[in-house]
Amino acid sequence: MIHLTNITKQHGSQILFREAGFQILPGTRTGLVGPNGAGKTTIFRIITGEEELDAGEITLAKATTVGYFSQDVGDMAGRSALEEVMAGAGDTVQLASELKKMEEAMCRPMPDDEMAGLLERYGAALEEFEHKGGYDLDSRAQAVLTGLGIGPTRFNNPVESFSGGWKMRIALAKILTLKPDVLLLDEPTNHLDVESIIWLEEWLATEFKGALLMTSHDRDFMNRIVTRIVEVANKTVTTYGGNYDFYERERDIRREQLLASHKRQQDMLAKEEDFIARFAARASHAAQVQSRVKKLDKIDRIEIPPEERTVRFEFNEPPRSGEDVILMENLGKQWSEAGGTVPVFGGVSGIVRRQNKIAVVGVNGAGKSTFLKVLAGQTSPTSGSVTLGANVELGYFSQHAMELLEPKKTVFETVQEAMPLANIGVIRNLLGAFLFPGDAVDKRIENLSGGEKSRVVLATLLARPVNLLVLDEPTNHLDIKSREILLDALKGFVGTVILVSHDRHFLRMLVDRVFEIDHGEMRVYEGDYGYYLAKSQTDKRA
Repeated sequence: MIHLTNITKQHGSQILFREAGFQILPGTRTGLVGPNGAGKTTIFRIITGEEELDAGEITLAKATTVGYFSQDVGDMAGRSALEEVMAGAGDTVQLASELKKMEEAMCRPMPDDEMAGLLERYGAALEEFEHKGGYDLDSRAQAVLTGLGIGPTRFNNPVESFSGGWKMRIALAKILTLKPDVLLLDEPTNHLDVESIIWLEEWLATEFKGALLMTSHDRDFMNRIVTRIVEVANKTVTTYGGNYDFYERERDIRREQLLASHKRQQDMLAKEEDFIARFAARASHAAQVQSRVKKLDKIDRIEIPPEERTVRFEFNEPPRSGEDVILMENLGKQWSEAGGTVPVFGGVSGIVRRQNKIAVVGVNGAGKSTFLKVLAGQTSPTSGSVTLGANVELGYFSQHAMELLEPKKTVFETVQEAMPLANIGVIRNLLGAFLFPGDAVDKRIENLSGGEKSRVVLATLLARPVNLLVLDEPTNHLDIKSREILLDALKGFVGTVILVSHDRHFLRMLVDRVFEIDHGEMRVYEGDYGYYLAKSQTDKRA
């Protein structure tokens, strides 16, 4: 379907890959992985024709349609949400119009040869229309929008009225509704809640029959969808058969094998070079020396790619809090809007105990972030009370905290301000864990992307001696490796954690209690995330 053969691409002095290649065959489900900056997005852009190769070739089967979802959704204006999604299938809509005109023309008398030509064109157009799913385009668009959390009551809302995160969902719906032969998805789960992620998994498994190439920082999503991994790293492209977990294991095995082969070769080279050095000056050994020199010249030297430095961040021992960290009594919150108030949650009572690691879950819009804001003192409750226990030092992370960063300061200066007694190595280690290696620490805040600013805020929070962490989507914008670093740090944190996250692997590995907000009420599950999933499904069936 799509073949990339001996491809080479360079950005400035950086070689992304040289004489690499892989194939996208019909029906395959492939995960695209690699370090930041290795060239994953470049692969997408080469396939879509947005970038050209420096060498090599890319071939696409005739009439192959490619749909590409990226984090850059562009401008959206002048249409309703449903119209915007339908506009993505503009060719199909145009085909429908042409078919209608041809059907009208067939009702008029014409010479036999003209009718034969018209019927031939009509048959070809009809076949293409059916291939593109033209007959169910409208219902498909509505189903996809609903699955991604934009229900019928919002179909006709203008796209300008949606926030950036919701526009991302509309853009994703646009590509999914198209049902292309090849689907390219660059981080499709960003801005999706768990319910929408699960729906997307089901849709890709049951509704989409084409080939898929995707990146994702959601380990569970990747494991459930892909059956092959293509790694872009170390100036080459390597293919692994299996899901992400298999890839990690197989990559480590291959590296161990490569290290063993490299050692054997180095031992052999050392012996040969020793022989040459010892006997180079002896005429009696000249032929042997020359033979071995030629042999060494012909050997392909095994190169060991640089190993990704594993950064581990460990919290300093925080001050000990009392056993009762948060006391909630009949806690409730309403937002005031034109025409009245909107209840978010109410009647919440309970205790958060020291060293609890609690996930706050619920459908999108249930009030999870509002609940965290109330706990963190960022907004006052409408009813009831929330009381922090003795010696509680609270740290709060939200995606909006990036607006409080000072634009002219560098990344390093910002974090150094949060931990003034730390040495340079400790600060650099922390920043490396959040994707700011080397000279990246000297970037000014004003020049960072939204995701980079978010990671700076998270780094400054983890630098402080707090014993209660309230975290609203801390995994957003972090790749799988960085999520694992954060996960390890939080697992070793001896304080208390309350968080909202849509990363199921993260929640499953970390939390020991779950608070579910559902229709304004809170249910408490005294068990880990797996227990919550099993128990909540049982409760809902009852």
